[in-house]
Amino acid sequence: MSGGPDERDEDRLTTGLIHHPYEPPAGFGAVAPGVFKASTVIFKDVAALRARNWREKTGYTYGLHGTPTTFTLEERIATLEGGLQTLLVPSGLAGIALVNLALLKSGDEVLLPSNAYWPNAELARQELARWGIGHRVYDPMDVAAFAAMLGPQTRLVWVEAAGSITMEFPDLAGLVNACRARGVTVALDNTWGAGIAFAPFEQGVDISMQALTKYPSGGADLLMGSVTTRDEALHQQIKATHMRLGLGVGANDVEFVLRSLPTLALRYAAQDAAGRHLAAWWQGRPEIVRVFHPALEGSPGHVHWAACCSAAAGLFSVEFDPGYGQPQVDAVVDALRRFRIGHSWAGPVSLAAPYDLATLRGQTGRGKLVRFSIGFENIDDLVADCEQALRAL
Repeated sequence: MSGGPDERDEDRLTTGLIHHPYEPPAGFGAVAPGVFKASTVIFKDVAALRARNWREKTGYTYGLHGTPTTFTLEERIATLEGGLQTLLVPSGLAGIALVNLALLKSGDEVLLPSNAYWPNAELARQELARWGIGHRVYDPMDVAAFAAMLGPQTRLVWVEAAGSITMEFPDLAGLVNACRARGVTVALDNTWGAGIAFAPFEQGVDISMQALTKYPSGGADLLMGSVTTRDEALHQQIKATHMRLGLGVGANDVEFVLRSLPTLALRYAAQDAAGRHLAAWWQGRPEIVRVFHPALEGSPGHVHWAACCSAAAGLFSVEFDPGYGQPQVDAVVDALRRFRIGHSWAGPVSLAAPYDLATLRGQTGRGKLVRFSIGFENIDDLVADCEQALRAL
């Protein structure tokens, strides 16, 4: 207990507040994990300081190397992905950059799918190129052509399932087997699958990267990424680069992801069901020539999706008839009232954004795309919103 008023020493008050002897009793339990914020970690003696190893989760060394809060999220993401080790990074793109920088050196080559997340391609075209790291783009839907591209300098292959914007679902097993035969590391951007649609390591990939910004968070209110592996040597190689780059995440952001994880499967299923419903509605519209949604027959790679997946994200794109120009398609997006215009996805609010296939993929003569991300609004309200927006045509 604290001393009475007559024991108060104003000159020693600040020291007493900093070095207060009270410690709460051990054994407190609650549903939510504790939130620990730290840069400095305190050691009981010099021997303990010297004995700690930041490479292992046997203790704590420095805030960047982990706290009970970040260790908890890392372990839960590893379980979600079916991996053994996970590292947290400030965003999905930071996860991509971490993998590239950890595994590639001057003279090496990385292969990217033609439907890759655009910042991943820009990272290769700009930063990696300046460091003497080459890259080439492959067609993710042509395994034979892809296998022929693998050369002696190819050290890393990125795969996306489904692809960014145009949602093609590749033959994952075929791509991975081609890499296995050449000893090439395979990294999967698993943000779409979120550890729910399919088990990434059962498909044979070496690395699974997620933007936790999306489904694991679910709130559209934070940025975070994860890099998960099964191989200890590969994990330690990436972890060493993670340390040298000084990558860290905020404890409060970790807290929000931990709070959202228990509902991940429920949210994913609800947005999956609503997405399929609305995508099927768009399939019946005369203004549309194609709907890109892996779970719908006729969508590129649907057979490959059906071979390994049990679910699909609440995300799809529609291609308008080429007779409609970009101003008309933009007008449809502007006319939406329930859908908001914006990037990212998997939050509670439904989103829409227009894309031009000629700019996006170099496919001239094709129609314009609108990508939809489904939130949690009533599905009938979303259908009605799309129907009234089409009057802008």
